[in-house]
Amino acid sequence: MSAIEDLCRTIARLRAPDGCPWDREQTHQTLTRCLIDECSELLDTIDRMDLPHMREELGDVLIQVVFHAQLATERSEFNFEDVAREVNDKLIRRHPHVFGANKVDTSAQVMEVWEKVKAGEKAAAGKSESTLFKQLPPRLPALMFAEEVAKRIEKKALPTEGVFDTAQVKSLGARLDEATLGRMLFEITAAARVKGLDPESALRKESDRVMREVETKVNATGGAPVGNRP
Repeated sequence: MSAIEDLCRTIARLRAPDGCPWDREQTHQTLTRCLIDECSELLDTIDRMDLPHMREELGDVLIQVVFHAQLATERSEFNFEDVAREVNDKLIRRHPHVFGANKVDTSAQVMEVWEKVKAGEKAAAGKSESTLFKQLPPRLPALMFAEEVAKRIEKKALPTEGVFDTAQVKSLGARLDEATLGRMLFEITAAARVKGLDPESALRKESDRVMREVETKVNATGGAPVGNRP
C-alpha cells in the first residue's frame, strides 16, 4: 500500500462513527480557515527555504486536500482518485508541447498554449467569461489581487487612460528593486496604521474601482479591448 493510500485510510478512520469527535464535526466550510492557515505556514517555509519544515507543511496542506476529498466521498460526490485523475488529465491536456506534437521554446509560448487550451476547455463546457476580470480568485490577499488585475490589464492591453497613471507606474518600475519595494510597502502600511486606515481594504477597493472603470471603457468601444498580448 502506498503512503497516499495510508493517508486516505487514516482520514477516513478519523471520520468514522467511532473516530475523532473534532474530525467528525468538520465540513467543507469549517475547514476553509485550516486551509488558509496551512498554506500560510507553507509559504513561510518557502520564503525561508527551510526544507525539512517545508516537507512537513506540504503534508499539512495535503491533509486538507485529502480531508475535502473524504467529505465528498462520504456523500458519493467524488473521491481522492477523481481529484488526482482530473488534475493529471488537465496537466497533460494543457501541455501539448510536452505530451503531443506541438513544440515551443519559451515560457511565453507555453503560457500562450496554456491559455488557448484553457479557453477551448471552457468553450467545450459551454462556459464563457462574462467580464474581463472573471475568475480572479476573490479571496486572494488584496496585494495579490491587485497584481492579478494589473496582469490582466497588461496581458489584454486594456484601456487605462484616466483610470490610473500608467506613466508613473512605468517610472516607478524602472527604479524599483526588491529592497526598495519592501521599504515602500512597509512605510505605506505603517502610515495607514497611524492614520487608522486599513491598507488591505483600501487596496481591494481601488482594485475594484480599476476593474469597473476599465470594463466601462471596453464596453464603450463595443466590448473590444485595445488588443491582446501573449
